[in-house]
Amino acid sequence: GMNAAVRATVRVGIYTGAKVYFVHEGYQGLVDGGDNIKPATWESVSMMLQLGGTVIGSARCMDFKEKWGRLKAACNLVKLGITNLCVIGGDGSLTGANQFRTEWSELLADLTKQGKITAEEAKRSSHLNIVGMVGSIDNDFCGTDMTIGTDSALHRIIEVVDAITTTAQSHQRTFILEVMGRHCGYLALVTALACGADWVFIPEMPPEDNWEEHLCKRLIAQRERGSRLNVIIMAEGAQDRKQKPITCDQVKNLVSKKLGFDTRSTVLGHVQRGGTPSAFDRILGSRMGVEAVMALLEATPETPACVVSLSGNMAIRLPLMECVQVTKDVTVAMAEGRFEDAVNLRGKSFQNNWNTYKMLAHVTPPEVKSNINIAIVNVGAPCAGMNAAVRSAVRAGLIQGHQMLAVYDGFDGLANGQIEPITWAQVGGWTGKGGSNLGTKRYTWYCVSPCQAYQGGLELVTAREKYEELCIPMVVIPATVSNNVPGSDFSIGADTALNTITTTCDRIKQSAAGTKRRVFIIETMGGYCGYLATMAGLSSGADAAYIYEEPFHIRDLELNVKHLIEKMKTSVKRGLILRNSNANDNYTTQFLYNLYSEEGKGTFDCRMNILGHMQQGGTPTPFDRNFGTKMGSKSVLWLTDKLKESLFVSPGRIFANTPDSACVLGMKRRSLIFQPLASLKEDTDFEHRIPKTEWWLKLRPILKILARYEAVEIDTSEVHIHTHP
Repeated sequence: GMNAAVRATVRVGIYTGAKVYFVHEGYQGLVDGGDNIKPATWESVSMMLQLGGTVIGSARCMDFKEKWGRLKAACNLVKLGITNLCVIGGDGSLTGANQFRTEWSELLADLTKQGKITAEEAKRSSHLNIVGMVGSIDNDFCGTDMTIGTDSALHRIIEVVDAITTTAQSHQRTFILEVMGRHCGYLALVTALACGADWVFIPEMPPEDNWEEHLCKRLIAQRERGSRLNVIIMAEGAQDRKQKPITCDQVKNLVSKKLGFDTRSTVLGHVQRGGTPSAFDRILGSRMGVEAVMALLEATPETPACVVSLSGNMAIRLPLMECVQVTKDVTVAMAEGRFEDAVNLRGKSFQNNWNTYKMLAHVTPPEVKSNINIAIVNVGAPCAGMNAAVRSAVRAGLIQGHQMLAVYDGFDGLANGQIEPITWAQVGGWTGKGGSNLGTKRYTWYCVSPCQAYQGGLELVTAREKYEELCIPMVVIPATVSNNVPGSDFSIGADTALNTITTTCDRIKQSAAGTKRRVFIIETMGGYCGYLATMAGLSSGADAAYIYEEPFHIRDLELNVKHLIEKMKTSVKRGLILRNSNANDNYTTQFLYNLYSEEGKGTFDCRMNILGHMQQGGTPTPFDRNFGTKMGSKSVLWLTDKLKESLFVSPGRIFANTPDSACVLGMKRRSLIFQPLASLKEDTDFEHRIPKTEWWLKLRPILKILARYEAVEIDTSEVHIHTHP
């Protein structure tokens, strides 16, 4: 994702009229100067999005830690007239950048005294602005929900976990996997959630003193429940309560000697740092790059050095050193044995992950049953991540003592009585499976769903007036590749579909790069919702993305064609155009293909691809597994509360007909919140099945700027400087 950030910074910088330089090899290049600092051009960042690592290189630099090293770096910047520095790195790199800025006037005075720069040059560069972006697979920086690179590392880890679980399943083995993360357990925790691991070791929350016994009991219990394998995830910084490291070998010896299980351990190592960046990381990097340039342009000598962060779906700026301080506070809390504090300092999302994991993995269902039945139904088209939501809902329900029922084949199955009890063991291993194991029908008492489930849910609520049987609590979980459910910024399945589209576009771009002078027109799914086309446009570097929400006319099409004809005169001789399936009734994908083919005659030729149902399939991404898992368990806990409220009012009888007893569980900004189905009516365009307000439309100008369109207005109204991370 670092390359996406570099590309966006360069292009937005050039767009605003700034002169942009690459500094190769990190701080070492800054100190050494010369050819390490080169002007960047628009074309020099082409074809970078899909590359892992960083194209401009990075290096650990001891020289920059010394005053003489920083003097040389300052001299190089002054000579080139560079007064704005954009740093992508971990907390060490960012702390170094802040120190450099703090000392700047002192460094200039020394350089003037030594005669290395003139008083005029010193005056011209009197102030250095700094903005940071956090690039680290560990996600260990406080103040941002995600650091650049974390999501891609999770993709690598989950690919390996999936491969290992198939072999472990065959041989009935126990597998121990060590993942990276230094002193941060984020990767280990999310991996454990996403693969339903039996045990996880994280530095922030070491196991209780007699953990060896607990671990063995847990593994035996899993086997007795019918599981053919055990998975244990370890963070590389795993430790016990006395802060003694816990190693892979130690756990392996314990399990094989004490239980006699066939045990294997795998240390994933640097595999996690490599590979193609995920769609999320590309979009995150691009948004951070844009925000970083804005921050530098708006900076004054008085504003503190800031770091660009992600909060929910917003790019925000935070004071750099405050974030660094909180990050250090976590390490101090762990060193002093204040483990609860360490988890809390990591932030809300880390706490939620930890609590969900603990509940699903370490609590055994009670002997006494609750007399409550909860049914689960999947409605509409299938998508990746539905099974993860069903699994966690079933297990959360069983832990509460409820009887969990599975409704097969959607509302049809509900009408025809295709309802059966579903057990703990039945949903084992479901998190990594794509599609819908319960089956769905287009057309939920507890439903996992696209917009159809929202509409179905509304019909059930309306029918409460006629049928008392429908006066029961209901919750809808948004699950659709289209991401068009009102009341939620994201829906389960959209991330997997987005990655599928992005990977396909990468391959198509590669083919176009070989043939030269070729434009590809690609149609994505999404109904009337342009989320997939827009986000895939950002993550694959498209020249345009046509969507229903932003009407386009013949003039726009003419402008796009001219833009591509101009592009063919540069060294980047290829084009990528995305179109959402229902973008326009008359300007169909075939029409666009014909138009571009005709107008491009003699300059470029065209090809057309309709991606179709491959977008609904595939193994769920780490995000969709994790999101589905949290949504499933949260809804069942909410249903339990509603049922208990009803039983408290009238013992022995469930009766719920208030608007807040039928809700959509949605993700808004950073929180999962329940919103009454009825209250979302106002915000829904039922004819086109889309919400009336869509947060991601604000990202469309970025797509145009990065594709080199002139005079684009960019909306940064959501940006505030926050003082507390």
